[in-house]
Amino acid sequence: MSANAETFEPARLRVLVADDEPPIRLLCQVNLAVAGIDVLQAADGEETLALARAESPNLILLDLMMPRLDGWTVAEELRADEHTSEIPIVFLTARATTADRGRAESLGALGYVLKPFSKDQLPDVPLLIDDAADAVESLIENGLERTQDRFNRSGPRET
Repeated sequence: MSANAETFEPARLRVLVADDEPPIRLLCQVNLAVAGIDVLQAADGEETLALARAESPNLILLDLMMPRLDGWTVAEELRADEHTSEIPIVFLTARATTADRGRAESLGALGYVLKPFSKDQLPDVPLLIDDAADAVESLIENGLERTQDRFNRSGPRET
């Protein structure tokens, strides 16, 4: 190997945490970084869309109730854009209704985590990232239909 040869480093997972509450973003940032995951942060819906389009994260943790654009609108716009349509989304929200969960599922959400959640509940978030990596691989190998079937079998996560 020559001295100028570049070494191969596997790409690190990048997660976009979109939430208007700084403590939630910080809690996710710290715990995901400890797991070796790069974290991008957005405080409102417009910033979330811009970062998702510019950075193509592996997963988006998306709050529903944010300023400028709510999480539903962000998810709909991400799904409508061919460059972001396959980015897995996990909703982080205080909205616990069956209708909200159904809407999340119809948008192809990988998961649904209810707030408030404690630091002790955060180990589930890295598991969701593993699920997202599996979902991305499944999208590549099998297409969106089988990935959606996987979500339908497991259903949105309960707390």
